[in-house]
Amino acid sequence: MTNTALAGAPAPAAGRRRKTAAPAPTGTDRIPKPSQGWYRVPGTDTKLRRVTTILSQGFPKPQLVFWAANLTATDAFNTLPTLVAASRRPAEKEAAYDWLRKGHIRKKDERGEIGGAVHDVIEAKVLGQPIPESLLTDDEIAPYIDHFLRFVEEWDITFEASEMTVGNFTDGWAGKLDYLFRSPRIAAALKVPATTLFVGDTKTGGELDEKGVYPEAGAQMAAYRRAEVAWLPDGSQIPMPKAHSVGIVLHLRPEGYRPMPLKCGDDVYDAFLHVQQVAEFQRVLAKSVVGKALTLPTTEEKAAA
Repeated sequence: MTNTALAGAPAPAAGRRRKTAAPAPTGTDRIPKPSQGWYRVPGTDTKLRRVTTILSQGFPKPQLVFWAANLTATDAFNTLPTLVAASRRPAEKEAAYDWLRKGHIRKKDERGEIGGAVHDVIEAKVLGQPIPESLLTDDEIAPYIDHFLRFVEEWDITFEASEMTVGNFTDGWAGKLDYLFRSPRIAAALKVPATTLFVGDTKTGGELDEKGVYPEAGAQMAAYRRAEVAWLPDGSQIPMPKAHSVGIVLHLRPEGYRPMPLKCGDDVYDAFLHVQQVAEFQRVLAKSVVGKALTLPTTEEKAAA
């Protein structure tokens, strides 16, 4: 048997077979998926840093410290008799402690469930399908859905995309935006053309008119707005549609909703790029900045010197 190699390429070792190239991804397999803080672009060696990871590692969020502390205090007082009883039983004490310290995780999971339900409703709207009955009959989720549907009707919302993966190869990041939409009434309120395309996001925390929408949401939307490409549900890649420099965060609560305009223009994107640098410092350089403590030389080392 004779092995023939391409000119300039090393011949394969005797008895070894060439690796068969993996087939090019097709369909929805072409859409990058998040994993460990990165989006990997199928069929390539390209990795793009996840936008939410950049923000979590590079954007200061002092309010989260107080939020977690207040949540723990509330949980403690709401379950005080149970906690006191557990503190007297070694077998139960550790489990009670673990439950108390993980209150913020439970709350985030709860919000994630509500956010997922909202996205299901948006997806149904985009595809012209009926809203799943299970969402309309869930006592906890139904108030959010009712207010969301009010927002859609009262502000004449037309969704163009939902849960769309977008990326910027030049600046090295990717993420999944909540939705793109048009609204002649929001456009009128902002004094822009009725056909203007907006980046949208939904937040379910805090309290209406007090807290729950923070500036980093603008940085997140600024990144999505400056994406170079977007992946459609069928896996095809298109140029990112041009969106307005003001995005809308829908602050959704059981008692109502507020459409909040947030700046997400080029100046906010420049700030996002600085946040990306801080996050990269935390990921790489920070690990080697602090050296080992110095020690005084021993007697032998002094003599040798």
